[in-house]
Amino acid sequence: MLSHVHLGVSDFPRDLAFYERLLPILGLELKFNDPQKPWAGWMRPGVARPLFLIGVPFDRQPTTPGNGQMVALLAPSRQAVDQCHAEALAAGGTDEGAPGLRPEYHPNFYGAYFRDPAGNKLCVCHHDPQ
Repeated sequence: MLSHVHLGVSDFPRDLAFYERLLPILGLELKFNDPQKPWAGWMRPGVARPLFLIGVPFDRQPTTPGNGQMVALLAPSRQAVDQCHAEALAAGGTDEGAPGLRPEYHPNFYGAYFRDPAGNKLCVCHHDPQ
């Protein structure tokens, strides 16, 4: 359904370092990093799409996260959700919801919420039992 998701960042070196710590936990590998544009993209090994991208906005205007907008990334396990959330906070992110079951979504939804240093809201979630 998705080709790619692009999140605007305000400080590319800082935000690149943030995502370089988190995305391998979720099984994503860096596909490219072009500091001249600046932007970077990650993918699942061997799968061309979808891509997860970060970069300075194309129009070079200030980055502003949207109210009500969020990107949810799949985690391979509940342990990966826990680890990714902890790593996000250690890397300068802010907590928006500790890891745990969210039965209001469905009985096995295990997720955590945080904002990256640029203010973008993310969810990391696992849908399977255990």
